[in-house]
Amino acid sequence: MAGNCCNHGCASAAATGRYRRLLWIALAINLAMFVVEIGAGLRAESVSLLADSLDFFGDAANYGVSLWVLGLGVVVRARASLLKALTMAAFGTFILVMAISNFVDGSVPHAPTMGVIGIVALLANLLVAGLLYAFREGDSNMRSVWLCSRNDALGNLAVMLAALGVLGTGSGWPDLIVATFMGVLAISAAIQVARQALQELRPDDAISDH
Repeated sequence: MAGNCCNHGCASAAATGRYRRLLWIALAINLAMFVVEIGAGLRAESVSLLADSLDFFGDAANYGVSLWVLGLGVVVRARASLLKALTMAAFGTFILVMAISNFVDGSVPHAPTMGVIGIVALLANLLVAGLLYAFREGDSNMRSVWLCSRNDALGNLAVMLAALGVLGTGSGWPDLIVATFMGVLAISAAIQVARQALQELRPDDAISDH
């Protein structure tokens, strides 16, 4: 029995170490893509690219928080998840405000830049999502990380479709529609993470954690 417990503990430690390494890789990829996309978004005047660049930055911060609380108690991790859920909701709201602003201005983004950067961003996010796939069913903290990676990949596909739409119609409507979609997706994910985190903060869970 003792040997089995030791083996289980060693396996858990190994999994935690692997998860930590993957988070560092994901953080580096997201910071790099934030720099690339924010520059491209400003040049292309694309609200969906700017939204995606801010999403990369938010995810990098998300991974940083996850690294900080990794190995701590369930209550601490759940509280960190609530903070991340609030950040995700704020990000989604900000995107919606940007979309409304661009609608009022009537600007038309540069479709080729949107398409090329969208492809690069999609490849980066698919890599991160693939690395973190095995940890998608963990606690609220791990789930928030996975949802961010999944949302990013979906957002990149949407940006590429928006680029085709802008190219075909000559208007900024497709860009605005995608930005709105990304904002709603971020708010939806925030609600999911917050619900799970609140469940983990129930008195029974807090007692079992101590």
